[in-house]
Amino acid sequence: MSGRFQTPRGTEDILPEDQALWRTINDAAEEVTRLFGYDRIDTPTFEDAALFEKGTGDTTDIVEKEMYSFEDRGGDTLSLIPEATPAICRAYLEHGLASQPQPIRLFTIARMFRYNRPQLGRLRQFHQFDCEVLGSDSALIDAELIELHWRFYERLGLRDLEIHLGSIDDLGGRHDYLERLRAYYLPLRDRLSEDSQRRLERNPLRLLDSNDPRDQELRDGAPTMIDQLSTEAAAHFDAVKAALSAAGVPFLVDPLLVRGLDYYNRTVWEIIPKGDDRQQSSIGAGGRYDNLMETLGGKQTPASGFATGLERVIIEMQRQAVPVIETTSPDAFIVHAGEAGARAAVRTASNLREVGLVTLIGESGRSFRAQMRRANGSGARFAVIIGEDEASSEVAALKDLREEREQEHIPLANVATWITEHLS
Repeated sequence: MSGRFQTPRGTEDILPEDQALWRTINDAAEEVTRLFGYDRIDTPTFEDAALFEKGTGDTTDIVEKEMYSFEDRGGDTLSLIPEATPAICRAYLEHGLASQPQPIRLFTIARMFRYNRPQLGRLRQFHQFDCEVLGSDSALIDAELIELHWRFYERLGLRDLEIHLGSIDDLGGRHDYLERLRAYYLPLRDRLSEDSQRRLERNPLRLLDSNDPRDQELRDGAPTMIDQLSTEAAAHFDAVKAALSAAGVPFLVDPLLVRGLDYYNRTVWEIIPKGDDRQQSSIGAGGRYDNLMETLGGKQTPASGFATGLERVIIEMQRQAVPVIETTSPDAFIVHAGEAGARAAVRTASNLREVGLVTLIGESGRSFRAQMRRANGSGARFAVIIGEDEASSEVAALKDLREEREQEHIPLANVATWITEHLS
């Protein structure tokens, strides 16, 4: 065994040079949620495993294959969170949020964990931006979430995306459709993937969401649900489409769209790069789930939400060459010499930082020449030079590192004001 440790398979480090990209994404998420009036919530990294077994659905890939579950020293079976929605619903129930004015608008940005085969945009530890609205059955809430989802990508500068929109009716209204779907697939059973053969009896709707090429070949011939929605679900879907059109949000109706989680009903959507025929091409998806709270032991509470995997968003940003917020360069780099110069450098750096100026200090014991090379390499705008003579006179030499101009000697007490004025 090698003595050098590496990241576990399916995980990755986010290095300093990557942080600008992540900061751009987090800033966009914070901005759009602020504009739509959403509050942040953060739930634990691990939860009771039964929360996801009951909430996410026992026919889902997440529960069947992907959860990181373990027994702790107290004998409790816990799971690292594979998705945010059940955890947020648990928090809503546990903390009595139903007693507050409804609906409750929440978002989170968090690490998630799923054991799967690592591939591009699909890691075992990944990040999600998730938004949920709890306590409303309004079609306008579905449209609001879809618009927020869309505006997030717009805010990032992503282009050439499509919203695929569908409805999967209410749970009670699906019986006839599921029988039609089962009847379509039964003669084709031997051509289905092993997972779909097993799910055919328990939850045939899941076959439409399979990414296995064997299942996708048969999907286009399957009967559609959208043309036989219940009266209530059809009216809800029409209202969602009307609201999106009023907001100027483009969408395509996808008659065969379903979602891979068992709790969805009525509105479902995915956002996909145009012309992208890769498996796992969706960069974000969501839907309505009016029965999940009841499944988790609470009162029936209508709700809707979406999640987007941030690693997949990054892949799309890189593919489209979207510009990001660059790492902030220092405003000042303090070059110093001698004990008195070092003390003056520390005092001056503290003064500069107090007024919001990004400031670095050269290393003690390095020559002026070495420190100036470091100052130029840091990207700083100004070098503040404090030698023994400057320190004894309580002044600093100010050098502009980007423009040709005469070096100036400024009292140490005035350095912050001088730099601020010249930056503006």
